[in-house]
Amino acid sequence: MRSIWNGAISFGLVSIPIKLVNATESRSVSFRQIHIEDGGRVRYKKVCELDGEEVAQAEIGKAYEDADGTMIPITEEDLAALPLPTAKTIEIVAFVPAGDIDPLQMDAAYYLSANGVPAAKPYTLLREALKRSEKVAVAKYALRGRERLGMLRVVDDVIAMHGLLWPDEIRAPEGVAPENPVSVRDAELDLADALMATLGEVDMSTLHDDYRTAVEEMIAAKAEGGEGVAPPATGEEPGGGQVIDLMAALENSVRAAKEARGEQEEGKGEAEVTRLKPRSHTPKATDAKKSTSKTAAKKTAAPARKSTAKTATTKTTAKSTAATKTTAKSTATKKTAANKATAKKTTADKTTAKKTTAKKATPRKRTA
Repeated sequence: MRSIWNGAISFGLVSIPIKLVNATESRSVSFRQIHIEDGGRVRYKKVCELDGEEVAQAEIGKAYEDADGTMIPITEEDLAALPLPTAKTIEIVAFVPAGDIDPLQMDAAYYLSANGVPAAKPYTLLREALKRSEKVAVAKYALRGRERLGMLRVVDDVIAMHGLLWPDEIRAPEGVAPENPVSVRDAELDLADALMATLGEVDMSTLHDDYRTAVEEMIAAKAEGGEGVAPPATGEEPGGGQVIDLMAALENSVRAAKEARGEQEEGKGEAEVTRLKPRSHTPKATDAKKSTSKTAAKKTAAPARKSTAKTATTKTTAKSTAATKTTAKSTATKKTAANKATAKKTTADKTTAKKTTAKKATPRKRTA
């Protein structure tokens, strides 16, 4: 592979001569602009706005446009005079866990190739150190007239470098998320989990650009004098803001994914959707309020039942007490009657005794 940049990796006091090689390439089909009437190719001409004359590449320079539209010419000598320590050096500034690099910063990728036999030993040392540490190196380098940020990591037995955007080049996602609050039910999340589990994992090397393949087939058919490829039959295009049955869409997606993977059993018209157990989650403030309300309701209901039981017990006790009082009254009445009879009898006996005593006490008259 052809190198696009030669320099060295600065690893402390260790310098590793390397060559920079593109690790990626564009496979997209490109088109030319033509004149529809005769098929002639349409080209762009670089024309000076002042005199209207076409300008050759050798006569084109650089300039910075000021806020008022003034052009400030910048020469290659001006740029070369700037202090740029990374002009021919990939300077490693830190080693960090790969998870500390935001994927949003990822840019172009390159392979770093050891440049010459003397570079093999320090190159291998850095590669093995990165492997053992399970970290990536953050570095600065200069390419195409500007200083850039990069990340070095190991791919097989090669050190690869990913160009990174500077942190201030990443825009904050303000106003991107849905404006209105949306609640998602556990049942919907369970179906989404089922769909994710059904789709499973994939070998990334098996993925390819279907659109590019279709374009190449269409070009080949036209080159042979054909009419190209017939457009695929499509249904009605969905309108914007269309309300869908999310649960039905998820269930159909799970069913279609299982059929595509050949998991549908013979003789069955539909694939079964396995309902997952409800996910455990930390209750939110709203759930906490609901739980508190339910608990309070239970506590309120419980004393009511206790109160009913107490009332029933009180009524039974009252009846028993009333019966006891009635019995007591009856017994007391009987006792009173008996006592009165006994008292009368006692009084009568006392009266008889008094009479008898009086008789005995009266002296008899003697006859002369």
